[in-house]
Amino acid sequence: MSFKPSLAVMVCGLSGLLVLAGCGRSPQTNFYTLTPLVSEATAPRLAGPSIAIAAVTLPELVDRPQLVVPDAGTRVTILETHRWAEPLKSAIPRLLAENISRLLNSDRVAAYPQHAAINADYRLFVDIQRFELADSTVVVDALWEIRSAKGTKPLTGRSKLVEPVGSTEYEAVVAGYSRAVATLSKEIALSLRTLQTKE
Repeated sequence: MSFKPSLAVMVCGLSGLLVLAGCGRSPQTNFYTLTPLVSEATAPRLAGPSIAIAAVTLPELVDRPQLVVPDAGTRVTILETHRWAEPLKSAIPRLLAENISRLLNSDRVAAYPQHAAINADYRLFVDIQRFELADSTVVVDALWEIRSAKGTKPLTGRSKLVEPVGSTEYEAVVAGYSRAVATLSKEIALSLRTLQTKE
């Protein structure tokens, strides 16, 4: 009796299992995070008025773990293997707080839920209308309002920010979002300074 046919069958069977195991591997998931602007300030931070990022709202379309990019026509693609490292509704308030803190050189800027920010000197509310990739740019369109504890008239504004993305890589797209939020932070910080001088 020859064992050669049986050996050949076993080799073929093992090869098939290895191929199936390779095909069954899940694609690698990439995680991304927004980054704060680079601060040029070297002086110690000041204990200025307290500022709370009281609330930030986002369109439901992008308020999800996956990155969302446009597809043909009116369709979008939800990228299962390209995800935010933390929910945007948590990341953006924290990023705004860090950016504004650096811009004002203040150690009293923080991201709080609305109910915990009641005692702050200034409360910031941001309603992001658009947070999306459009052709070779990212667009962040936000309505915002600054409320003072002194009861003066709230200061409102709208910032529509368009950042070119030099690459189709998702790292470049996320970097574009970070730059757009940095510019939004600068516009809000400037308005905060203006409001403080008027009070």
